Amino acid sequence: MVVESATPLQFEGEEHVQVYDSSEWAERGFCSRCGTHLFYRLKQGGFYAVPVGLLDNQDNWTFSLQVFIEEKPAFYCFANDTQTLTGKELVAQFSAE
Repeated sequence: MVVESATPLQFEGEEHVQVYDSSEWAERGFCSRCGTHLFYRLKQGGFYAVPVGLLDNQDNWTFSLQVFIEEKPAFYCFANDTQTLTGKELVAQFSAE
């Protein structure tokens, strides 16, 4: 579960944040001390995906999108309706930018 952000992030202990070039259009951030995944961001366009568990205030989020839906195990189901995207649809959105 991630929260989207259009602005750069600030982390306590930022000197330990490292970035991995994970694709042509995106990077992943992690802590160099413990290995915790911190974010996924687009190289262009100002999009950050932050694991919701890293944030202090988790009360006012709306669960609205599931991606890679074709890879979802049959036993895995959420009660609320959301928008869904296949992996191919998601990648097409990023590579079109």
